Amino acid sequence: MTDWLLALVPQYGLWLLAATTFLSCLALPIPASVLMLTAGGFAAAGDLVLGQAFLAASAGGVMGDQLGFWAGRGLGAGRLGRLRPDPARDRLLAKAKGLMERKGLVAVFLTRWLISPLGPYVNLISGSSGYSWGRFTLAGLTGEAVWAGLYVGAGYSFGGNIAAASNAIGSLLGMIGGAGAVVALGYWLFISTAGKAALRGTER
Repeated sequence: MTDWLLALVPQYGLWLLAATTFLSCLALPIPASVLMLTAGGFAAAGDLVLGQAFLAASAGGVMGDQLGFWAGRGLGAGRLGRLRPDPARDRLLAKAKGLMERKGLVAVFLTRWLISPLGPYVNLISGSSGYSWGRFTLAGLTGEAVWAGLYVGAGYSFGGNIAAASNAIGSLLGMIGGAGAVVALGYWLFISTAGKAALRGTER
């Protein structure tokens, strides 16, 4: 399927790019990241315009996010539970719900590009839980811009060498994830230490 889609990029270009990012945000198994890398490569070769490729990828993602959000709003929390009998989907919905409860705006932003497998489920949870549409849209726009910028930009920078670009992005995301984990651990230790110190102070 991936090879077939890649072969269509020169012919359908921006429309195909927008369609793939749109569908991927609905949890369909579409290789949107590979298509974005390829589009960046075609832009480097002069067959596509870099800015247009970025906008098409971003727009498709944003539209997919919006459809997922309003689908969740229409279903509501009760009917959304009917999706849970599938074990894999149930786990993803549970993770998305927990992440939204803890992080809110940050969860929407990060699930556009850093932990994207949860993105479609965060969209549904955001809508069904009554989360603010304005905040969701702001975080979604920003996150999709980062996602498209990373992949289209990497494809452009590596001149269409998908393997090299994909490895570079994987390393970058791994570094970002690792740094985030260190920061979170440091913050937890700081809060824990401060809490214990305050408790000792009250006991004196």
